[in-house]
Amino acid sequence: MSDSNSELELSTTTLSALKEFYADRDARQHKFEELKAVAEADADASVAKELSMDAFAEDWGESQFWYSDDTATMLAERLLEGNMDKGRTIAVMSAPSVFVQLKNLLNKSGKTEGEKPKLWLLEYDKRFEVFPEFVFYDFNEPCELPEKMKGSVDAMVVDPPFLSEDCQTKAAVTVRWLSRSWGTPTDSKLIVCTGERMKSLINKLYRPQGIATTDYLPIHSKGLSNEFFCYANFECELWKWKHIT
Repeated sequence: MSDSNSELELSTTTLSALKEFYADRDARQHKFEELKAVAEADADASVAKELSMDAFAEDWGESQFWYSDDTATMLAERLLEGNMDKGRTIAVMSAPSVFVQLKNLLNKSGKTEGEKPKLWLLEYDKRFEVFPEFVFYDFNEPCELPEKMKGSVDAMVVDPPFLSEDCQTKAAVTVRWLSRSWGTPTDSKLIVCTGERMKSLINKLYRPQGIATTDYLPIHSKGLSNEFFCYANFECELWKWKHIT
């Protein structure tokens, strides 16, 4: 009788877990369909509804770790400073949570579509095709991007998906290809968020852009075991350089 009760209890627990899993999946799908409708609507409709990352489940196998809303918003605000107007271009590489907050901030700005800066979202995950700014990006092919993007970007945030020298180096090739003013740090903004153990490599790869390690620590919505640093080629009220190399 005891064994039978244990089997019954296990089955009930398993069933409950499955119900929770499917309910969560269905809720995410519903949120995704809502977001898709907003993204596909005209600009005026998008202002009325704030975008959220809730529709996109993280895939840790693909090294997807979304920032907290506070971190994503803060990074988006730094990119927009000095780049709010038409004629400026902001690129987001492998950091869709920052892109979503850029969209939200611009939608709240009161600017018309013709007055806003251009946005690009460089991303491997094709779920983000719901956004017209999506550009498929595979770091293994760092310059396989539309030719019109070359040398067009004024501000950029980069979060390479993997903590490897190969991935980080190829991402830097893309940054150089995209940058409107590579080698002239005062004319551009660059933020790189990645692991602490990449510090020496990041400061070497982006030295022409005047990058340095800052004292700001990005926060992820579900936590992250690896120590994560923010590197930038400018200081601001929220971070200072730890050192310049």
